[in-house]
Amino acid sequence: MGGRQIEGRQATRELLMGERRKVHEIWISAELEGDSGVEDIVMIAGAQRVPVAYVAKAKVEREARTDAPQGVIAFAADIPEAKLGDLMRHGRDGAPPFLVAVDGVTDPGNLGAIIRSCDGAGVSGLLVPRHRAVHVTPTVAKASAGAVEHMPIALIPGLPATLKQLKEHGIWIVGLDDGADHDLFELTDLAREPICLVLGAEGAGLSRLVRERCDSIVSIPMLGGVSSLNVSAAAALSTYQITRVRRSES
Repeated sequence: MGGRQIEGRQATRELLMGERRKVHEIWISAELEGDSGVEDIVMIAGAQRVPVAYVAKAKVEREARTDAPQGVIAFAADIPEAKLGDLMRHGRDGAPPFLVAVDGVTDPGNLGAIIRSCDGAGVSGLLVPRHRAVHVTPTVAKASAGAVEHMPIALIPGLPATLKQLKEHGIWIVGLDDGADHDLFELTDLAREPICLVLGAEGAGLSRLVRERCDSIVSIPMLGGVSSLNVSAAAALSTYQITRVRRSES
């Protein structure tokens, strides 16, 4: 799954506050010692007995895998993998399962933003293929603003086979694709059911086998001059639309 190196202040705060994996050490750039911007990180780390080392700024920048680590790097155990069986059975707070699967998403910034939107919209689990997909890199964790510490993520061996398994357990599969005959805002009854929303890669969209596994394919209406949204923007809009429908019946 990855996630052993976390960079940036917000991602590090959420790593500590999530308390679901061991944090080995935190590096803070020496020039930030006593800085109010990292004070809470130091306090939480102290309460959890996580070692904090003030190191040279050059050392932080050499070790960093993102463009702007903000003077903070944390080293931790891998992010725990969620179990697909659990995700198929349970949603959040007793609601039906609400899953999101990514098909061919390889850009770490996009995956991070998708994870952030999924967490905010109340998605109960994210499905990421084990192969031909980005996993949790420092860039993914930072782009998620720490949401990787809260979002259950399952690594799956192959998306088409997993979608077939989900359907056998009564979960509806809805693909998001520009060429669909129906739009996202028509998705009302299915949104209230156990559902898995499938997001394709930018450009390529959904793969053929994945499209064949979908019960329904919907698009986001584009009313301006451009024909599509970035996959992370599409994830934000579509997940919140499903959440809006689910909340409207309560």
